Amino acid sequence: MYIHQKNIITAGIPMESADKAIVFLHGRGASAADIIQLNQHLKVTDAVLFAPQASNHSWYPYGFMAPENENQPALDSALELIGDLVAEIVANGIPLNKVFFAGFSQGACLTLEYISRNAARYGGAIAFTGGLIGETINRSKYTGDFMQTPVFISTGNPDPHVPVSRVEESGAILKEMNAEVQVKIYPGRVHTISNPELELARKMVFHL
Repeated sequence: MYIHQKNIITAGIPMESADKAIVFLHGRGASAADIIQLNQHLKVTDAVLFAPQASNHSWYPYGFMAPENENQPALDSALELIGDLVAEIVANGIPLNKVFFAGFSQGACLTLEYISRNAARYGGAIAFTGGLIGETINRSKYTGDFMQTPVFISTGNPDPHVPVSRVEESGAILKEMNAEVQVKIYPGRVHTISNPELELARKMVFHL
């Protein structure tokens, strides 16, 4: 049920003419078609866009702070799917330092989990309302050097799904791993993506 099939939609410009690639990861109950439209707000024009579709519209069955074994094998399957996609992008001539990630909610958690388990100099990452995955953070899973990869993490306070404390803890770990992290907390913001977040993400991650 929760082994994710390779079902990836693309948009933007063709890979052979693209300067960069963006991997969009949707939230629980949403779709690849929804999240890829975020680029209408990010307005990145020189990128090929990818959005994998989770089986049953969910990357893993329980909340991101459930014991990790309860979210298996779905979580490992999701991480493997992203890893395969990134390898394919690089094999087609776009280097890791031009590969970007953008996720919302469950997709934001997955974004942070993937890049932190596979730290490198990426183009950048945006986690709209997310944190590292697990009942507690197992710091030993995250090694490597982000080499100043820009990472933008945001959330509302309070958020019904993502505690501010986990967002801050996640941001601190990425900083320790040499990412250039900006954590932004919006008092009273509902579980969505707001225009100020989009503007900040554009500036910080895409320098637009």
